[in-house]
Amino acid sequence: MAEISSAELPADEISPAAASSQFEQALARYQAGVPTGDLLDEFLQIAQQNPRQSAGWTCLAWLQLLEGQHEEALRSAKTAVRLSPQDPQARINLTLAMLETGAKGVREHIEMVQRVLQMAPDMAPEIHESIADGLQRKPGWPAMVKVKDWLA
Repeated sequence: MAEISSAELPADEISPAAASSQFEQALARYQAGVPTGDLLDEFLQIAQQNPRQSAGWTCLAWLQLLEGQHEEALRSAKTAVRLSPQDPQARINLTLAMLETGAKGVREHIEMVQRVLQMAPDMAPEIHESIADGLQRKPGWPAMVKVKDWLA
């Protein structure tokens, strides 16, 4: 019997394993340097197919931020933080989206990231890599420079 890829199944019939595989494949494409705009629809589909998994929303918010879709990023990042309040990357994305849209309440999210990094210092390298990635993909990004300085 031929295997069916997740792309061939209706959204409500995609198994958790297939969804995870789709997420991993999309993440690998991002890490391989595929332009962020080319991945937006893919991550939107992942987030919509698995609306209770914060990782998809976190990645979607990140891509939206990189593409200048700040209002959309704010909605996606809020969803990611609601689903996983302790996830520092979700909080950073929300902070960036808030800075980009002029929303209030940024300090609360930065302080939460600082607390999480104090309690789990092993997460710091991943966060610093993410910040570096953001600045490489979007050089001189003012909001990211602020976040980097606050977390230094």
